[in-house]
Amino acid sequence: MGFSPWAVPAVGIVVVAVAGVFGGGWAWLTVGVLVVAGVGWLGRGVLREPRVDSVIAMPAIRPIVLAVIRRGSALLVFEARDDVKGETFCRPLGGGIEFGETSQDALVREFREELDAEIEVEQLLGVLENVFTWQDRPGHEIVFLYAAEFADRSRYERDEMKILDDPATARWVDLAEFREGRKVLYPTGLIELLSADQ
Repeated sequence: MGFSPWAVPAVGIVVVAVAGVFGGGWAWLTVGVLVVAGVGWLGRGVLREPRVDSVIAMPAIRPIVLAVIRRGSALLVFEARDDVKGETFCRPLGGGIEFGETSQDALVREFREELDAEIEVEQLLGVLENVFTWQDRPGHEIVFLYAAEFADRSRYERDEMKILDDPATARWVDLAEFREGRKVLYPTGLIELLSADQ
C-alpha cells in the first residue's frame, strides 16, 4: 500500500469545487472531512497490516488424531528418530485433521493413506496437549486419541506393515517396553492414559 502522488491534486480539486459551489465555509469543512478520512486510511495501513503479518508468522497449533490399536499387550506404532536430540521414539499412527474434517474421519483417511487399511474407530480415550521440539524446531499439537481396530482381522497377524506415504514401518511393541523405559512413546502422557485393560 503506497501513497499516490495524485492524491494531493485530487484533494485540491475537490476543495476548490466545493468552495466554488457552496462557498468558503464548506471548503474548510471538506478539508476537515478529507483529513479525517486520510488519517483513518493511514491508520489502517500502519496499524492493521503488521498485526495481520505477525499473526501469519506465528507457528500454528496443529490438531492431530492418533489410533490406539492393540494386539494383546502390544501397541501398533512407528519408530522415528530426532538426530538433534539423539533420540529414537515411537508414536501411534494417525495424522493431521484437515479444516472441516472430524477427528474420526481424519483417522479413517490417514489409515487409508498410510496402510491402505480400513479401521473401525471406537471410543475417544482422551485428548493430550503436546508441546515439543523435533529436529530443533518447536511444535505444538492437540492430540485426539481413539481406540480403534482393523476391519480386516488378518492385519493382526502381520508383525510389520510398511507405511505407504513415509519411509517408516509400523510394528507391534509391547507396552511393557514403554512402561519400563526401554523405549520412548510419544505423545507425552499416552502411556499414563493407557491402563492394562485398554
